[in-house]
Amino acid sequence: MSVDTQRIGLFLDNAARTATAVPQFIGSEAFDLDAAYRIQQASIAARLQRGERIVGMKMGFTSRAKMVQMGVSDMICGRLTDAMLVEDGGSIRMADFVHPRVEPEIAFLLKRSIRGKLTPLQAMDAVEAVAPALEIIDSRYEAFKFSLSDVVADNSSSSAFVVGAWCRPDSDLDNLGMVMSFDGRAEAIGSSAAILGHPARSLAAAARLADERGLELEAGSIVLAGGATAASALRAGLHVSLEVQNLGFTGFSVTE
Repeated sequence: MSVDTQRIGLFLDNAARTATAVPQFIGSEAFDLDAAYRIQQASIAARLQRGERIVGMKMGFTSRAKMVQMGVSDMICGRLTDAMLVEDGGSIRMADFVHPRVEPEIAFLLKRSIRGKLTPLQAMDAVEAVAPALEIIDSRYEAFKFSLSDVVADNSSSSAFVVGAWCRPDSDLDNLGMVMSFDGRAEAIGSSAAILGHPARSLAAAARLADERGLELEAGSIVLAGGATAASALRAGLHVSLEVQNLGFTGFSVTE
């Protein structure tokens, strides 16, 4: 059965653009992972036609526990555009999202392109800088319920992201303490080691996925390595901050 990837891609793009919840695709509407990535590409193409620009990639399912929970054996990815970047210390509006959540991450800035099978060391050799980051995820599906293919089609739930000050590329990323706070109180505490044991493994996986899916990770691209803790639900009035050991701080506020 053929899947109208263009139609579904535009449908999901509209859901994201208008902050509208939609049903997940089940039964005769379901599609496989390959089709899901084609749908994601169609959705991103609509963004580009509106003038947005690709600035990088986000990785998903980088926690072994999350893989087991979802019954998968590999990571997934989504695209980041310039319109999704929130200024460090800036704000987002709840009205622009369906049911947003936030998770603490490590961000990489590339000094040259990466693609294909790389070791973590080879992947890190292409890094210009690293930084603390927060990703705002927002599945467009009703009740935050979706299959693996559903979430990939929906740009892997990627919606917005905040990046702190960039640090040296040789910064030690092994088992760094990460504390995400809501209004000054610890909301989630984790470690960079929760990201595949070391965030560099996620960067290497990003290079592989880019090759497999025909995507580009060029010099200047930002790669979000994946959540170090479970995502926490956002609400209007919150100030969200993240402190990453040895790397520093980043944060944003949530308005109505």
